[in-house]
Amino acid sequence: MKYVTFSTETDRDVFGILEEESVYSVKQLIEQYQKTEETLLPENITLLEMIKQDQEEQIKSIYNHSKDAIPAFKKEDVKFEVPFKEPGKIVCVGNNYMDHCIEQNVEPPKKPMIFSKWASCLIGDSEPISLPSESEQVDYEAELAVVIGKKGKNIPKDQVFEHIFGYSILNDVSARDVQFADVQWVRGKSFDTFAPFGPSIVSKDEIENPHDLDIKLFLNGEALQDSNTKHLIFDIPYMISYLSRSFTFEPGDIIATGTPHGVGVFRNPQVFLKKGDMCTIEIESVGTLKNPIE
Repeated sequence: MKYVTFSTETDRDVFGILEEESVYSVKQLIEQYQKTEETLLPENITLLEMIKQDQEEQIKSIYNHSKDAIPAFKKEDVKFEVPFKEPGKIVCVGNNYMDHCIEQNVEPPKKPMIFSKWASCLIGDSEPISLPSESEQVDYEAELAVVIGKKGKNIPKDQVFEHIFGYSILNDVSARDVQFADVQWVRGKSFDTFAPFGPSIVSKDEIENPHDLDIKLFLNGEALQDSNTKHLIFDIPYMISYLSRSFTFEPGDIIATGTPHGVGVFRNPQVFLKKGDMCTIEIESVGTLKNPIE
């Protein structure tokens, strides 16, 4: 299923389920369900609370029971917000596509290169990426995001998928001049609005193979990144197992798995984001994330 947080003309930050062109309010689904059945789920449950409390199966059951009895919103009539705003961690993996290493003329890393982004830079679909006055080299990075669903430490590789809730899209926006001047990357990648995320989180059962998904980024309609997750250097089980040796993963944590070739800083001539641009990321079976630049 595709889980979203959306707003309408009358309500904000509504937990919902996206099915093709229709969006269903989980609160309305629960209210309808309670007319004939009992549930301990609160009507105002959020997407992050569902993940943390491991209540997806109950939500699915309520959805299947009640969806035909409530009105759905049309997709074009709602605004998709960031799925949730307070992950415990946003863990990012650098230089994790072979084609990205080739475009930089660097050796692929022997171990995952890790950095973080702050939760304060998360924004949703259609929200603007703001260009900071400190940077003249703001770049884009299309990435497949993994959302953790089950707490774990020292997770064996063959058990990693038991700890995954689902997948989404994250744009690892980067101020290259700040990033390289600082040597470490966190500040240059954590300006406000530098982590567009969403618009939905797709449950893991919907993605047959996360290591064979086309991933593309378009700037003003021109494809600048075009690759496939099969080119990941460190796959998802390795990444999560490796990282879990150091710290505990918790439900709601986000892992940005790296970006493929085609980023602006390594193009000739270089391409950086400017006011009025539109940045669009498409990941096969996951969705489309669009953000204007201001």
